[in-house]
Amino acid sequence: MLQLTERAAKEVQKIVSEQGMPADTMLRVGVTGGGCSGFSYNLQFDTQTQDGDQVTEINGVKVVVDSKSFLYLDGTQVDFQDGLNGRGFTFSNPNASSTCGCGTSFGV
Repeated sequence: MLQLTERAAKEVQKIVSEQGMPADTMLRVGVTGGGCSGFSYNLQFDTQTQDGDQVTEINGVKVVVDSKSFLYLDGTQVDFQDGLNGRGFTFSNPNASSTCGCGTSFGV
């Protein structure tokens, strides 16, 4: 199961509210091929689900993961950092055998 920290959930809710997105907006978390280490994380907003999607509510946010990405994301924690080293979403993935310095790419 994917995890979304409370801090990340609050940031998602803030973005949805500030952008005037519909109330049924979900956070879609996925994996795409590419990046320095082989795979890249992908975050986007969506209001529809596809066949095979796994939908769960975490800290008040509906999170959607497609079945292919779920294989790579199971157990991953998505957090939000806002500090001296930068601002953005971070991923802690126990399935990754390697990660790149940017933190948005990983290998298995």
